[in-house]
Amino acid sequence: MTSVKAQVSHRSYRNMNIEQFNRNIVTMRDELVATAIRLSGNSETAEDLVQEVMLKLWSMRGELDRHTCPKALALTILRNKFYDGRRHARHEMTVTHVQQDHGKEDTTVETADEMDVIRRIMDSLPPLQSQILRMKEIDGYDKEEIMKITGCTPESLRQNLSRARRRIKEEFMRITAYNAMHRG
Repeated sequence: MTSVKAQVSHRSYRNMNIEQFNRNIVTMRDELVATAIRLSGNSETAEDLVQEVMLKLWSMRGELDRHTCPKALALTILRNKFYDGRRHARHEMTVTHVQQDHGKEDTTVETADEMDVIRRIMDSLPPLQSQILRMKEIDGYDKEEIMKITGCTPESLRQNLSRARRRIKEEFMRITAYNAMHRG
């Protein structure tokens, strides 16, 4: 039988708002950073990992009541993201070549399809950049809210938004130039 306190605590994650998220989840941030540094050996990589974990937890905030220990969930997500990143780095060259070949086969961009191209480019961004850009440009969060949710600094937020926008612009230009050359 669970105690009343455990039931109240367990239920407090439902429909979590920013203040509740900060109170219940963001307080784990220092421990997550320490674990990320131990895993990666790099404080910048650790910061990126923790920001990705915070974004993942934010996106799961409506489901956190299903988890009895959010701290264990956060640490599991952190480890998974770290190992996924390592696997991704090892296979990055192969994946890049496959994506380029695939892109040559199916990227005919008409004016009506430009948003689809942009969505695909956004989906190919690193998860942190993609999520921050979606929160800012699609969901309409302001910078202060995004910093509270992710725990990132103003400089980190600015850099991630800038990198995401630059990558979208570069990839869009590359895809449209490629399509223009191969249409005629």
